[in-house]
Amino acid sequence: MTNAAGYLDSASSEPLHPAARETLLAALERGYADPRRVHGRGRDARLLLDNARAVVAECLEVRPDEVTFTPSGTDAVHRGLLGIRRGDGPVAYGAVEHSAVVHAARWAGQEPVVLPVDRLGRVSVADVPPVSVVAVQSANHEVGTVQHVPDVDVPLFVDACASMGRLPLPERWDALAGSAHKWGGPAGVGVLVLRKGTRWLNPFPGDDRIDERSTGFENVPAALAAAAALQAVVAGRTEVNARQHALVDRIRAAAAAIPDVEVVGDPVDRLPHLVTFSCLYVDGEAIVTELDKRGFGVASGSACTASTLTPSHVLEAMGVLTHGNVRVSLTRDTTDAEVDGFLAVLPDVVRDLRAQVGL
Repeated sequence: MTNAAGYLDSASSEPLHPAARETLLAALERGYADPRRVHGRGRDARLLLDNARAVVAECLEVRPDEVTFTPSGTDAVHRGLLGIRRGDGPVAYGAVEHSAVVHAARWAGQEPVVLPVDRLGRVSVADVPPVSVVAVQSANHEVGTVQHVPDVDVPLFVDACASMGRLPLPERWDALAGSAHKWGGPAGVGVLVLRKGTRWLNPFPGDDRIDERSTGFENVPAALAAAAALQAVVAGRTEVNARQHALVDRIRAAAAAIPDVEVVGDPVDRLPHLVTFSCLYVDGEAIVTELDKRGFGVASGSACTASTLTPSHVLEAMGVLTHGNVRVSLTRDTTDAEVDGFLAVLPDVVRDLRAQVGL
């Protein structure tokens, strides 16, 4: 067992990878200076930043000059999506996109075009009206369904925050975003990737720094730690993904065996570590609370709007059960024993909560 035993909410944030921790501590001694200064300490920081960019590019199989570090995944989404818009037309996005995409699309001005999805959460881009940009995630952050990213004739933005490092990037994209804490890097590091030749205009106030895509003074140690974690995750993902797929299959089967429980998302073409199910007659927050008392940390509702206690817009768009929603997402170190323990208490938690309301 690790110190994260019982933590089953890696889709919100993966525990810091040992490779990131080791690199971060070493980089703090060298990476504090402004990487745009020409003195020795500045050149040293620049070397670390360039190394981080090169490592991320190699892991993602893109060019180093296509990679920019941002203060968060949300910031990378906003800059990428808004920066590649063509003209002043509306933004089109899938109905199951993360709220960062939804808010950016609404902020852009015109009423967005919301693309429908099927019951698995897979988006359809048929009959898209004229728009300035299309946004389609690489995999859904709540139900795990992998999207078949379309080939469209307008700029295409891909939110890859949920899948970056775990799965290869889709072939078609003009700009895409990732978030380091999703793969075991430090929080506060986003990745914006702009394909070479893509027209991008900064949608926000600029800066006098050399790189026009700069978001300010980069956190050089954190960027290097994020790169180290990504490198380690990509190197080991074949084994980790296979193990997580098998564990999630067990959770899906056990949840489906509980009366009046619906397991949602694509059962096969999905993220390896994530499963969502909904329990009729039970409040999702109550399930989370009771599981937490038993030592298991899971999520309920939308990853981005759970604090509002409103139904998940993702599940509503899919047309599946939204009541009593639970999202379980495994860490890289989740063991068979932890899954055994979780599955041992889950049916009792659901049954007891239903009994409290007379069912």
